[in-house]
Amino acid sequence: MTHRLYIQDVATRDGFQIEPAFVPTEDKIALIDRLAETGLAKIEVTSFTSPKAIPNLRDAEAVMRGIRRVPGVEYTVLVPNVKGCERALACEVDEINLVMSASDTHGLANLRMTPEQSLEQFKAILEVTRGSEVFVNASLSTAFGCPFEGEVPEPRVHELVQRLLDIGVQGVTLCDTTGMADPAQVGRLCREALARHPQVVFTAHFHNTRGMGLANALAALNAGIDRFDASLGGLGGCPYAPGASGNICTEDLVHMFQRMGLDTGVDLDRLLACAARLPELVGHEVPGAILKAGKAERRYPRPAWMDATA
Repeated sequence: MTHRLYIQDVATRDGFQIEPAFVPTEDKIALIDRLAETGLAKIEVTSFTSPKAIPNLRDAEAVMRGIRRVPGVEYTVLVPNVKGCERALACEVDEINLVMSASDTHGLANLRMTPEQSLEQFKAILEVTRGSEVFVNASLSTAFGCPFEGEVPEPRVHELVQRLLDIGVQGVTLCDTTGMADPAQVGRLCREALARHPQVVFTAHFHNTRGMGLANALAALNAGIDRFDASLGGLGGCPYAPGASGNICTEDLVHMFQRMGLDTGVDLDRLLACAARLPELVGHEVPGAILKAGKAERRYPRPAWMDATA
């Protein structure tokens, strides 16, 4: 593969929303502006949801209006309903991201809606976007397994993808919300999705709950996926996915792809500088591996005793 891969960071939405402490608005804006200078293709800035539902993102308008737009970077936001969509459009976002679950139980736990109810709500949201230039993406949670129901049949996932496209959604993110996926399953599902819909913009979204996040990303890459969600520092996790850890780490993903000789368009050193600020922002260490160990080309001095005996 020689064409560019598209790395899309979700830390300031998916990561910050479940942090114990509120990250100040000015710090969010500063981080997003720094991330935009790294070469990332897309940044999921925030969520236009109820401040009561997600207090950590109660400053959505202020953040969206405060950031400096960098040409070539797409700024997307999560939209849960019609009101959220109207708020997002007023802030001139590039993309809205809708979220639904592939399983009834997770949908009810996370969104208080079954997949059928989510699709009906999406129709109303899409009506609000009619006439605008905003891109509409839908993230299909638990596409690789539900923590309550177990296996989600692959035909069911493909059916929901088709129904999303039928109502006017333009892009689809296949989400391993709970880190249940394995590389063989990922390769199978992604290849079939691309074969059925070669013109659709598909994104892969993995969590590292069981240590298979990067392996699953590699499987998606080999299946033909070229867009990946990831979270700076490995922040994130679903509150309704028992035991779920954060998303795959953006800098770890970029490091892996670059070591493979692939073009991500990302300046890894700049990205690592952004990640280095995270512990202070969130008040705890973050899971990212490259931030701790350094890039693979890092070299260490020889042990002193070796030189003493030379």
